[in-house]
Amino acid sequence: MTAPARTRTRGPRIAVVFALLAITAVAALVTWQTSPRDGNYLDPRSTQPTGAHALLTLLRDQGVDVVVADTVGAAVAAADEDSLLLVTRTQYLPGEDLLAELDEAPGDRLIVEPSRMMAGVFAPGVDVADTMAKINPGCAMREADSAGVANLTSGYTYEQADDDITGFTSCYGGALVRYRDGGREVTVVGSANFMTNGQLLKDGNAALAMNLAGSHARVIWYAPQQLEGESSGDATIFDLIPERVNWIVWQLVLVVALLALWRGRRLGPLVAEQLPVVVRASETVEGRGRLYQSRRANDRAADALRTAALQRLLPRLGLTTRADPPQIVTALAARTGMPAAAVSHLLFGPAPATEDDLVHLASALDNIERQVAYQ
Repeated sequence: MTAPARTRTRGPRIAVVFALLAITAVAALVTWQTSPRDGNYLDPRSTQPTGAHALLTLLRDQGVDVVVADTVGAAVAAADEDSLLLVTRTQYLPGEDLLAELDEAPGDRLIVEPSRMMAGVFAPGVDVADTMAKINPGCAMREADSAGVANLTSGYTYEQADDDITGFTSCYGGALVRYRDGGREVTVVGSANFMTNGQLLKDGNAALAMNLAGSHARVIWYAPQQLEGESSGDATIFDLIPERVNWIVWQLVLVVALLALWRGRRLGPLVAEQLPVVVRASETVEGRGRLYQSRRANDRAADALRTAALQRLLPRLGLTTRADPPQIVTALAARTGMPAAAVSHLLFGPAPATEDDLVHLASALDNIERQVAYQ
């Protein structure tokens, strides 16, 4: 009678183990399929806050044929007379020969956040200006006027370089310009932040991004993540391990954990212990923010935001806390390429007059920290 009793006892345990294995396997598969996709700034495949997968998905849902080109050759091959070539992350654009090949591709242009040098290559009709961008369009361009308020205040502004060009239109204080170059329409945007996953739902960012990038039935998205022909130097030893090895290791860990759970022994009943009250940091920050809001202390809130941003920026710039404002402005302008006047206004300017201005200040400070971190 002893052997059958043991068999009956062991049977339910084995069934429980297999059920746990099946549930864990399904959960792992769902987690893997829905996990965030890593990527760099404006990577159309990235679901990170700085990526642009959300805009890519919205465009395709609206019937726009979006071609993600990883090389100049792929971008040129996909372009035609009726397409729109979206070019961004110009700091990773290749040498002169490939640049010339890309510039000769047919179709209209949407050049996003080009530097002074790259603006001269792809948009010779404009120059980088030393003016402040605005959040309101203030122009007659249909795409900008229908979008309304948008966050383009953290990048470049542009001005007309040649009086002979036709159809020049400037919006958002010069952060968005458009002109005709022969039979081609060239649109230049000084900031790409409004197109990212993290900022797309704010104000009219999504509308502006869709209006600009979705104006053609076919869009070629060229956002190089590194120079062509060069491999990334950020790979770690874990990146060199084949993917199948990782899965085998995790399966072994799961089996060991289940066996430990099955064969483990309780040492006794759990002892209830009264813990002190813990206040999360997020609740403290929210409470302080609501206190500022109730007292309309925009000046103190702005001062707190700017002080915290400087504390994080100074080590990245190689400066100490004794650095004076001109040194900080010069270093940030050199690092980000933003006009010195814009940097000075952002970090040391007057207090915001309204809560909307305070929100835009916080967003602009976050943008400049991101630019310093990625460079």
